[in-house]
Amino acid sequence: MTAEPSATSEPTPPAAPALPSDFIREIVAQHVAEQRYPAGIVTRFPPEPNGYLHIGHAKSICLNFGIALENGGRCHLRMDDTNPVKEDIEYVDSITTDVRWLIAGWADSILGLKVRGALPSPVPGSPRPDLLATTAPVVTNADPAATEPFFASDYFEALYNYAEQLITRGKAYVCDLTPAETETYRGSPDTPGKNSPFRDRPVAESLDLFRRMRAGEFADAARTLRAKIDMASPNIWLRDPLLYRIRHVAHHHAGTSWPIYPLYDFAHCLSDYIEGITHSICTLEFEVHRPLYDWLLESLDLPRALPRQYEFAKLNLAYTIVSKRKLMQLVQENHVSGWDDPRLPTLSGIRRRGVPAAALRSFVTGVGVTKFDSLTELAVYENAVRDSLNGLAHRRLAVLRPLKLVLTNIAAGETIECTAGNHPADPAAGSRTLALTREVFIENEDFAEVPPPKYFRLKPGGEVRLKYACIIKCDELVKDSAGNLTEIRCTADLSTRTGQANCDRKVKGTIHWVSAATAIDTEVRLYDRLFTKAEPDADGDFKSHLNPRSLEVLTAKLEPSLAAATPAERFQFERLGYFTPDAKDSAPGRPVFNRTITLKDTWSAK
Repeated sequence: MTAEPSATSEPTPPAAPALPSDFIREIVAQHVAEQRYPAGIVTRFPPEPNGYLHIGHAKSICLNFGIALENGGRCHLRMDDTNPVKEDIEYVDSITTDVRWLIAGWADSILGLKVRGALPSPVPGSPRPDLLATTAPVVTNADPAATEPFFASDYFEALYNYAEQLITRGKAYVCDLTPAETETYRGSPDTPGKNSPFRDRPVAESLDLFRRMRAGEFADAARTLRAKIDMASPNIWLRDPLLYRIRHVAHHHAGTSWPIYPLYDFAHCLSDYIEGITHSICTLEFEVHRPLYDWLLESLDLPRALPRQYEFAKLNLAYTIVSKRKLMQLVQENHVSGWDDPRLPTLSGIRRRGVPAAALRSFVTGVGVTKFDSLTELAVYENAVRDSLNGLAHRRLAVLRPLKLVLTNIAAGETIECTAGNHPADPAAGSRTLALTREVFIENEDFAEVPPPKYFRLKPGGEVRLKYACIIKCDELVKDSAGNLTEIRCTADLSTRTGQANCDRKVKGTIHWVSAATAIDTEVRLYDRLFTKAEPDADGDFKSHLNPRSLEVLTAKLEPSLAAATPAERFQFERLGYFTPDAKDSAPGRPVFNRTITLKDTWSAK
């Protein structure tokens, strides 16, 4: 027999949400159980600052920060800035802002930054010379002016010294082949490469030339430093890959002191080591680079535990382009207004459109982590956004395409107060007062002079309820000399208001409205999918599939409370969608609203 619960007993708290599970988390859990890394789990998010972050990066951010958070570790933000030609401080700043936004209130406590200007320092008591880049104390992390991301360019001196060690050990050499010759000698995936004629250059000669490369003695591309591995390897990335090249260009962070720059594969693994990274988590295209990652680390007799690389499939989202090069084309050719255009999948565009960070985190975590490439339906992302906004967005009334309606039994200047709840599922959200006046606006599409079958909105002689107000009946249509409808005349049954005698009278249709006397005229931007094809670049011509109706700008009629809306707020315009004030173009008292998403999927039937 089951006991009845006590009236005074504490309610059972909701179960904590289950932690994500995937093959990488299982590997990390095994390492934690083995106590393989006594100092703790350290991951990193290391973008190259050559563009703005996009939704694909969000998956990597949430995976790396999530694993660190779940295991009491930390996650470093590092700029892999070894290519000065394409990188810029603008991208450093935008990346930092985007990462902070995405992890705020979730994983910001384990964000690994360094003290501004700090460089790696010697490790005390190490059996061999060693350097370690340390994170800023948590209290310092709270001050953005005192901290900054890690930079691979801060390790240029250390990387150079590692390169000299490889030369000294006979594992690297200076090569004089031109770029074209280097490519020819490399071979192809099914044809072995050929040894460079400079491969057996004496160690002392390579060391001398490498030092002269650093001194700026040689022209761009005159010489390179290459690893000495195996030109016949079936893995083309092991065919004596380039480690350094000559480039006489200034660097956004390191200045003008370096005429040579390390290549990504060389700098990446050693940057992980310098920072004490335990798990270097990359997307699947770097799987073939992993043998080189391991070879470089294992060739240097490094005293601390070595990082290991693990790969996962990147996020491929339908109706979306995430190539930085192609996104840059859209920006530079003015197909969009900038990197933060709300139609773009950049994190700055997603944020400006009004998508909550929690919704994006929920989506990228929900799609899972695998080693198989697949295409995720855009509807999955959109539903995650709707689910998030439905719970937090206050409800408001707005009319996008207004049609004037006159309530003939309400006197000019008369106001009837109506109470509207701010959220139907949250009484604590409170309510507000709406003014029902003689003249109101309804949506143009909420009236049909010749209605189709089963049409339950307003029609001649028909009745509907004005939400939060009363039932009205259509009595008369007013048209201009050209036969265009200019206003609808109706009678309001005021006895059907809340608390009145006939408040429970039912009609089949309910429509939204705003008072003509109190409504504010506001610019509203209706954003839609940027592309008309699920895989825009499948035929190599992604720009031909741009959606010409991806943006519609209207002057709408909004209830007056929205005049004070700020970009931090989210609203559901009832029956229309979710909207937020634009963070760039809104002004105090004069918001410009962006549609974040419609209430329902409008593409599934297309």
